[in-house]
Amino acid sequence: MSWLDQVNDQADVLMHAHTLQESDRSAEACLALELIISTTKNPYVRADALLQRLSALINLGRTASYTTAVEQAFATARDLAEPYLHGHLHALAALAAHHQGALDRCVTHLVQSDRALRAVDDPGRETAWAWHDLAMAYSYLSFHGYALSAIERARQLGTAAGIHEETFAAPGIRLRNAVALDHNGDSDGCLRVLRDIRSDLDRFRRTGRAARLRPSNLAAYGYTIARQAALGDPVGPTGCPDATELFSHGGDSARARDMRQLGAVCLALAANRPAEAMTRLDSMTVSAETLGAAEQPRLRSLTFALAGDHAAAHRADRHAFRLAAQRNDRLRDVYVDGIAARIDQEEMRRDAARYGGDALTDPLTGLPNRRRLEGYAAALVSRGERAVIGVCDLDGFKAVNSAHGHHSGDLVLQRIAGVINRVMRQGDLVARYGDDDFVLLLSGAGMAQAAEVARRITSAVLAEDWESLVPGTPIGVRVGFAEVRPGTPLHRALGVAFEIAHREKPGGRSRLS
Repeated sequence: MSWLDQVNDQADVLMHAHTLQESDRSAEACLALELIISTTKNPYVRADALLQRLSALINLGRTASYTTAVEQAFATARDLAEPYLHGHLHALAALAAHHQGALDRCVTHLVQSDRALRAVDDPGRETAWAWHDLAMAYSYLSFHGYALSAIERARQLGTAAGIHEETFAAPGIRLRNAVALDHNGDSDGCLRVLRDIRSDLDRFRRTGRAARLRPSNLAAYGYTIARQAALGDPVGPTGCPDATELFSHGGDSARARDMRQLGAVCLALAANRPAEAMTRLDSMTVSAETLGAAEQPRLRSLTFALAGDHAAAHRADRHAFRLAAQRNDRLRDVYVDGIAARIDQEEMRRDAARYGGDALTDPLTGLPNRRRLEGYAAALVSRGERAVIGVCDLDGFKAVNSAHGHHSGDLVLQRIAGVINRVMRQGDLVARYGDDDFVLLLSGAGMAQAAEVARRITSAVLAEDWESLVPGTPIGVRVGFAEVRPGTPLHRALGVAFEIAHREKPGGRSRLS
């Protein structure tokens, strides 16, 4: 067999493994993937196989294998210039870190996954699945808004690639959103979402498309109906038997197994059998991550209430509420600590290494400093190269230091440096010039390119969630650009850019000269 035939044969096995996983037969998929991993010499085939194996291990809940699987996948993919691959790996690594309880690492992978997937130039079927897995990771972390946006992106890309809508139905994402509402005291909101999920199932059945739903999705639909019934919402005479039948699906998915156990408690409550519900709750072992750590205490509260022990029901409800609040507090702390800023800083330090050592780097932001900017610009002008110089001046920064202190001010500077650096063209230089001023040097550019860079900077700054970082102190940016003309001192062009930037009205607008 030729090398090309071997690659084609391995591609068939990879597709078969993916089909097995879509059918929630992850254990079988693992066996096929292990064979490829041990025999292939093609780095792309190996990376795809390692990615799929990590996905299968997560589906199976084999937590002890996560760390090794993540390390092997990233080691293989490290030198492959494929944004989709890195984005998908970070999404799966986020899921693995979440199930291991490593919240900081999980959020870091989420940010990196989102950035990599947005950088894919020609997204297709594989990218759609990557967005699907990123949506799942967001959902398990209780970032429900992000999860819904990511799964919608998956559906759009999937539709364009010929993937059926029901493949990315993802009822589990909305189900976790619904029970989170209930955990926080909004049972009416929970029921509204549950009814919407069930109406989707009814629509798929009416149009003859339910047979294409993934088995794990069917288990989530079953739990939707059972949870409705547990809250006393009418589900009709066929509702509970329907839920029982749906629970029979799910393949070898660990999450589906958890939903079957929790669903049995819900169905016991719907049948007015609190003793059975309590016995099941006391004997079950389910992951706190499937539907949140607060789900079992919440079901225990419903069980006590049905048995008439309202004091115990209240205590269990308070316990569920505290668990939900603890998760929200931890998430907020992670972001306040500046996970995204830390990633930006690491990336900028790598970029800055191209321009010089530590003496030429701003220690706070990781950007080149004023000294490095001046040396780089002098060399550029001496070569007679065309260039544009720009200034970004922050609005609202003094108010941050006054209201929140210099530590918060430092976080803002780190964040703004990352925002600017992310939207620059490859090869452009961004430097911290002093305080809240950043200078940009666009080599080989004219004013048309500068206008586009200015637009990207202002849009990116306005899109940032400054309220969560420094509440009550909005941040804006003024941008001014000037052309570096031959024979004109650099400081004169820089002075023009400063003057233009400082003349601008607050709010993120920019001008050119």
